[in-house]
Amino acid sequence: MNVRTNEPRVGITPNLFGIAYGLTGLAGCWGYAAVLQFAPAIVSDALCVLAALVWLTLIVGYVMQVSRRPGGWNAELADPVLGPFVSLIPIVGMLLAIGLMRHDHAAGQGVFGVFVILTIVLAGWMVGQWITGGLVLDKLHPGYVLPTVAGGLIAAIGASLAGWPDLARVFFGLGLVSWLVLEAMVLARLYFRPPLPPQLQPTLAIASAPPALAGLAYLATTRGKVDAVALGLAGYTLLAVLVQLRLIGVYRHLRFTSGFWAYAFPYAAVATFTLHWIAYAHPPGYRIWAWVVILAITAFIVALAAETTAALARHRFLPQLR
Repeated sequence: MNVRTNEPRVGITPNLFGIAYGLTGLAGCWGYAAVLQFAPAIVSDALCVLAALVWLTLIVGYVMQVSRRPGGWNAELADPVLGPFVSLIPIVGMLLAIGLMRHDHAAGQGVFGVFVILTIVLAGWMVGQWITGGLVLDKLHPGYVLPTVAGGLIAAIGASLAGWPDLARVFFGLGLVSWLVLEAMVLARLYFRPPLPPQLQPTLAIASAPPALAGLAYLATTRGKVDAVALGLAGYTLLAVLVQLRLIGVYRHLRFTSGFWAYAFPYAAVATFTLHWIAYAHPPGYRIWAWVVILAITAFIVALAAETTAALARHRFLPQLR
């Protein structure tokens, strides 16, 4: 006899792709350190492989579950809280393709081309959905920058590395303008409306990623040109980091959940941008400073992974679905 209960079921939600997103961010940081000859390239490669395994595992489970959920994909993409995180699926694909380019440029180009199309098309669909479906201001959170801002700026970086400079500029414009628009909306919500609920407060870390990503994309599209724009983006990144320091008091009172992976990629992007400036400025002991940055972000993400493993063992990590 089958007995049905109303007990919640664990499931895979799109924000879980933040795990693979964070691992690829860390891989990118080690990859740039390898370019500067600060660190061995094998660490970046190993992290890319690990991220790919996590990403593929999540995709299989997620796709199987979405088809059985009420409303299917339309409801998933239109979800006012989790919908923007669906964009992480093709975004992580782009980041993995960037890692592949280091070993097989042609194959990496091809894979990147597929995922950049998926990223931009999905971003356009989501923006259209926000227009036609309407947004509730109190449900807006920093994760809304993922489809267009993160997607566009990472596409610009990848296109530059793929040898497509004009496309890189197009994607840079897409990401930069989207950031300027969404930044105003998100900050207005954070400034003038009630605080985010505790489960969404880790998304505040996402706000530190756009200026660092914009800086990385600008340096990629200009072949490392340091000018007023690059310096200005560095200044705004510094402000974003100081804001995160102020928010530590908020974060330390939160219970660990899968949402904590929202910290991983933004902080890795800031770390990578910091490495660029260390390489440019060459301060005394610059190699030591570079290793401090690399080891700090690595230790942070390793701590996230360890806490995740412990939570999985206690069956307290995966979100509950009814």
